[in-house]
Amino acid sequence: MKKKRRRKFTAAYKLRILKEADACTLPGQIGALLRREGLHSSHLTTWRRQRDEGQLKALSPRKRGRKPNPDRHLAKRLAQLERENQRLRDQIKKAQTIIKAQKEISDLLGIPQPHPETDGNSS
Repeated sequence: MKKKRRRKFTAAYKLRILKEADACTLPGQIGALLRREGLHSSHLTTWRRQRDEGQLKALSPRKRGRKPNPDRHLAKRLAQLERENQRLRDQIKKAQTIIKAQKEISDLLGIPQPHPETDGNSS
């Protein structure tokens, strides 16, 4: 014979049932509610006590997983900026190598170079 699984009630379900039970005014309404939901009166007693002690709010679903760590985002951003900085340094180094080679070629071919003070404009 298969063993019955134990039911797990969410905090929202418990609060809903307690609200319905509190709204019952006529004799027999709470019994009908308990039969309809397949509950025992001890459930209501326990849940009322938990509600009064504030424990049901503590049972509400919480976000799972790691807690957010703001330093983690800063470290990630720092690593990204360091990679970008290194990439830009590499580009500058390549550009300087190309400029140096262009200067040497223009010297070999006798092509005049603009002076740095005039920033290349002849006007």
